[in-house]
Amino acid sequence: MTGGQGTPLSDAELLAAYAAGDGDAAQLLAARLLPGVLGQATRMLADQAEAEDVAQEAMIRLWKVAPDWREGEAQVSTWLYRVTANLCTDRLRKRKRAAGHSLDDVAEPPDPTPGVEVRMQQSARHQALADALAQLPERQAQAVALRHLEGHANPEIARIMDISVRSVESLTARGKRALAAILAGQKAALGYDND
Repeated sequence: MTGGQGTPLSDAELLAAYAAGDGDAAQLLAARLLPGVLGQATRMLADQAEAEDVAQEAMIRLWKVAPDWREGEAQVSTWLYRVTANLCTDRLRKRKRAAGHSLDDVAEPPDPTPGVEVRMQQSARHQALADALAQLPERQAQAVALRHLEGHANPEIARIMDISVRSVESLTARGKRALAAILAGQKAALGYDND
């Protein structure tokens, strides 16, 4: 879908078109936003099924607010990432309460494609990073994930987390230092002994 002069419609324009009954706009907006939302939820939860549930719930919430959306107040993607982060945080807290112990004790689901040594090493690296992120305070882990795993710029992270850019910089710097310290003893085991 394009607007005037063939330019693609913005997320807010697509959301408004959906609110006006345009199903194609909803499909286009979902195709544009859902991969990022699912990626964020997967990284935060380390559980594909739960991440899919969260992504679906976040999109449902977006569709519900569509009729009341006021363009210019917030970016649709920023709003959606904030909702996703909040839904993930709620699930992580429920897990922690249900298990009666820390998030570090929650088992990572088994890799469905075992076999090749490279995949095993990648899986070990991913697990080590997930475990290390889980040891950080929630806000640091969220800032680091949004910046270095999602690739968002600091101003957008500030909007998502509802904090200042300076706070984002501080959280990511402290988070990176803490991750480096946590992972320092695992370099050889993770195949980084030559790095």
